[in-house]
Amino acid sequence: MAKIYSRTQRIGDQIQRELAQMIPREVKDPRLGFVTVTAVDVSRDVGHAKIFITVMGENDPDKIRQNVRVLNDAAGFLRMLLGKAMKLRSVPQLHFNYDESISRGVHLSALIERAVTEDSKHQDD
Repeated sequence: MAKIYSRTQRIGDQIQRELAQMIPREVKDPRLGFVTVTAVDVSRDVGHAKIFITVMGENDPDKIRQNVRVLNDAAGFLRMLLGKAMKLRSVPQLHFNYDESISRGVHLSALIERAVTEDSKHQDD
């Protein structure tokens, strides 16, 4: 059985694909690091879109905030480019947010590995 996608999910997927190509190519700010678009959540009325990003190789909260600020400052420009690339009556306003799920997953994975090694030490005793 085919999976049913809503219109907002399809729009979000297309926005994610387009932004993944546009951000490195079009945003010429030297403060911007290597940004990956991880998810896009579009509101039901297609008026707003939350774009979740990660910054590869950065763990410093100040640098992450700076990257999010740069992208939010360039949101109008990116929205204009999206309007040219996509066939939508109205392009949603873009709101960039940092996606903490990857860093949280790495942290949990490290905790699990540490627990497993400690457990194996106790079993050897």
